[in-house]
Amino acid sequence: MAKHNPTPSSSSVASVFLRKRWMMLIMVLVMFSVALIIRSGIGVDSTPCDCRHDVAVPSQKKFSSVSPPPLRPPFVTAAPSPSPLSFMKSKLVLLVSHELSLSGGPLLLMELAFLLRGVGADVQWITNQRPSGTDSVIYSLEHKMLTRGVQIVSARSQEAVNIALKADLVVLNTAVAGKWLDAVLKEKVHLVLPKTLWWIHEMRGHYFSLDYVKHLPFVAGAMIDSHVTAEYWKNRTQERLRIKMPKTYVVHLGNSKELMEVAEDTVAKRVLREHVRESLGVQNEDILFAIINSVSRGKGQDLFLNSFHESLIYIKHQKLQVPPIHAAIVGSDVNAQSKFESELRAFVESKKIQGHVHFVNKTLAVAPYLAAIDVLVQNSQARGECFGRITIEAMAFQLPVLGTAAGGTQEIVVNGSTGLLHPVGKQGVMPLARNMVKLATHVERRLTMGKRGYERVKERFLERHMEQRIAAVLKDVLRNVKAHQKAH
Repeated sequence: MAKHNPTPSSSSVASVFLRKRWMMLIMVLVMFSVALIIRSGIGVDSTPCDCRHDVAVPSQKKFSSVSPPPLRPPFVTAAPSPSPLSFMKSKLVLLVSHELSLSGGPLLLMELAFLLRGVGADVQWITNQRPSGTDSVIYSLEHKMLTRGVQIVSARSQEAVNIALKADLVVLNTAVAGKWLDAVLKEKVHLVLPKTLWWIHEMRGHYFSLDYVKHLPFVAGAMIDSHVTAEYWKNRTQERLRIKMPKTYVVHLGNSKELMEVAEDTVAKRVLREHVRESLGVQNEDILFAIINSVSRGKGQDLFLNSFHESLIYIKHQKLQVPPIHAAIVGSDVNAQSKFESELRAFVESKKIQGHVHFVNKTLAVAPYLAAIDVLVQNSQARGECFGRITIEAMAFQLPVLGTAAGGTQEIVVNGSTGLLHPVGKQGVMPLARNMVKLATHVERRLTMGKRGYERVKERFLERHMEQRIAAVLKDVLRNVKAHQKAH
């Protein structure tokens, strides 16, 4: 923006404008700090799945002008549609989490807790691995649960045993939480297993241990975030552990109502975009690619930066007429920089691309960055993400996604329509670089992909879709629990 010396009148106008802008920004950011405290997109592993089967069933994969709306009569409001989880009213539900943190698994279980509380269920929460000292994150999350009516129970107390025995349903969250069963329930564990739903998000090899999952064949069911992960668990438990999976349900996740409200608010998005870009030193017309994940080798930030560097070289050599391009790594930790992150920063310096690459500290409020960027890169390696909620959040903001052809990303992104997929590993570096150039040089394609992604979210990845899928699972599990109790 060109500098000028304002007259007194123009200065006062500018001052009023800036005050209004900052007031709007503050209101939006406050809204985010409240509305987006619960989200799963950070650090939940997932696998690919057949998007034609996105309902909660047992996994079977081998497995012009616009007229204003008419005015309603005074004092008459539309009745809200009943929740598909309304049958859970007055049910006693025990939720067991291996930890309470800002990672995907615990936050997702908290979402379920709030959905159940919303229909009048009695929800009790146990954190199995709780540090003895004071932890500000745990305190904040527990306070949020208590204010919503979720009761906190000590993991190793007699009260925990009593609630588990009395509960209509026990939800065990993540494979690691399996250790709580023997440690606390001991000889009474067989009384609780038939009414336990095991919600699994992991797909790394070290989770396939009998120390964690020896009771898995005896629970009422397993709920997994994607078809590929469900198939992976089925095969690995049989081949490696010689145990059989219980009845397995695949439930794709959905975006919260709060996030969708922001994603569909043009004014809020514009304000957030301007603020974030200004803080990064990125102009409005520049193209910003971002990877939003915890910084680790498994999330592929190193390969992403290699691809970004290659795209810069190609644009320069081909003398392509494109706006400046930038890359953002959202999810770093300035307070405890890991060896891997130090390697990332060293790479940026060695290639002299510091002016193009921006490191952003980890945050729960990802919406401001989704509003600010042009393309999301989901570059998780190996088996990919179990689901990858940040992907559907980006699509809600009408962003195209460049993702690895692995894990749950394949169940979300329609290659060539809502984004472009590339191989995992080093062999994916050049294909990703070419895809970045494609979207940088073809604005219409970028925008069209973003719109198609948004339409796909509206069709199958909203909170109400997830709620319907979970409701179908819980109904089936409770039906089976009732049948088991009658038989015994």
